[in-house]
This record gives sequence, structure tokens and C-alpha cells, in this order.
Amino acid sequence: MTEWLDVRFDHIRRAADIISQGGIVAFGTETVYGLGGLARSRSAISRIYSAKGRPSFNPLISHFASAEDAFREADLACPLGTTARDLAARFWPGPLTLILPRHPESRICDSVSAALPTLALRVPRGRAVQELLRLVNAPVAAPSANRSGRVSPSCAAHVREELEGRIDAILDTGPCIVGLESTVLDLSGEKPRLLRPGGLTRDALETLIGPIEQVAPLAPDDHSPLSPGQLSSHYAPTLPLRLEAERPDNHEAWLGFGPSEFTLSDRPSWNLSLTADLGEAAARLYAGLRYLDEEGLKKGCTSIAVQHLPTEGLGDAIMDRLKRAAAPRPLLRE
Repeated sequence: MTEWLDVRFDHIRRAADIISQGGIVAFGTETVYGLGGLARSRSAISRIYSAKGRPSFNPLISHFASAEDAFREADLACPLGTTARDLAARFWPGPLTLILPRHPESRICDSVSAALPTLALRVPRGRAVQELLRLVNAPVAAPSANRSGRVSPSCAAHVREELEGRIDAILDTGPCIVGLESTVLDLSGEKPRLLRPGGLTRDALETLIGPIEQVAPLAPDDHSPLSPGQLSSHYAPTLPLRLEAERPDNHEAWLGFGPSEFTLSDRPSWNLSLTADLGEAAARLYAGLRYLDEEGLKKGCTSIAVQHLPTEGLGDAIMDRLKRAAAPRPLLRE
């Protein structure tokens, strides 16, 4: 039985107690809903992997109430330690994950980092999640709260659809305002590397720290990700996607962007933003993919046609998710 909690303080306290006692709880952040458990508890981390059906080689992000808490787990004597502090001061709390060398005294489980010498650290934004993390007062590992490889959840109802009965509780903090996972920046080497575009744009990062190398998604048979979100097939509905479509073919649902001439009477359609606003498009992406998948299957659709989207700003992260959703799907996904 999965408990349903809301943002009243006693419910947030209940969610914190469950996590502190080794349970796993889904909760909303500004990006997507995460499935959280104590990062220092092997049994809790094992339950997260099991509930999601997530392969153990794929590391998790640990969440904290403050940069000070996060940096206790990292070795900031590394070459980019000062860069990490600068980024945290500017962008935390917010949709940014930093990959840093593990501190020798860190007690985060090896299973959280897939036995890598680095950790993925984030301070999320939002009143409820901040209160939850303060009450737990320990690192909380939390991948997206969905079955592995599927479309990420941007509201509590999405979590219930996939994980009801598999987790201890869902803390309904409302819809996620960003709607895309965090940007993942690797600071463990000599130069910053962008491992996953996300809710914080590359332009914003480079304005502060200068040029950043972008790392391509891993090959389908490469099981050695340095962080979450690197596998080539992910964020996928059941129906296949056809990208850069000018119009939907017969038996296709339609994912549009901007003013659109298409009104489908017999098939589902979803417009990410009639005004071509990329922020609105990001926030509506996962809800749209879920809607088109569910309704498209009911209507006998064979695929989802996706209109062209620009790649500047948040468009880079949106297209990253769509390309991974459209990628060939191995039997074992992220």
C-alpha cells in the first residue's frame, strides 16, 4: 500500500520519517518527481533500483538541502573545486547536478555511484522538497520516479500510474515547474563537461565559467555511464517517435510546437506551446508524451509525429529528450 501525502507540514514530516527509517518516497522537485531513499542505506538504494527496474550500473543523484551539506561529500581539492563553489553560489537551489570526486570520508553507498570514484550532487528548488531534505538531514538519492526507461513524471498522478504498490509513499507537491531533469555537469576532471542538458541552459553556465565540452550520449551497448541520463535510449513512451515531421501521417498522433494548422478529429494531438515558448514547452513535454501515448494506443496510432523545435536555450534539452525517446530501444534501458 502506497501512502498519499500532501504538502501539509505533518505530511512532509511523515515522508521524512519514512525515508529516515529506510523507506522510499516519491516527491516533486522543480524538475521532475524523484524516488528518494537514504543514500547511506544499501537496502533503501536496492529498493529504488528494484522499484524502477533500473540497472545497477546506472548511478543516482544525491539531493541535499544546502550546498554546504552537498560539499561535505565531495573532494573540493580537485582542479575544479572553486568552479563548483561558484556554480553552487549562483545556481543552487536549482536544476543543476554537479559530478565531483568523492570525499574519502563520504558515507554515501557505493551502489549510489555505481562504484565510481565520483558523486552526483544536487540542491533542488521548492519549498516542500527543501523542507523534506532539512527534516531528513542526510543525503537522499533520488532518480526520476518512474519505471526505468519510461517517460519521466512531472506530476504525482504520473508516479501513481507506474509505482503504486511498489513504493512506500508519494508526496504530492504539485506539478513540476521546469518539467525537465537537471543539467548534469562533470567537474571531476581538468575541464567542465556537459553530460546531460537540462533545466539550466548551457548558455547560463558558460556565462559564468566559460566554454564547456558537450559529451555525446553513450552507445546502446555501453554500460558505463558517468552520471544519470547518459544512455542513448530513455524517456520513451510505448509508441515510437518520428522527429522533424512536417505533418502527421495516417495513424500518427501529433506533438506540435507553435501556431499549428493541424486539428486531428480522429487522433490525439498535443501542442507544447502555441506561442512557441520553450519554457512552456519543457514544462509540458512529459505530460504531452504520456497523453499521446495513452490516447494514441486507444485510437490505434502506430507512432507519434513530432514537429521541428528550435535547439537554442531550453530547446537543446527538449530535443535531447526527444532524440533519446526516439532512439532504438534495447531490452535493458536506463
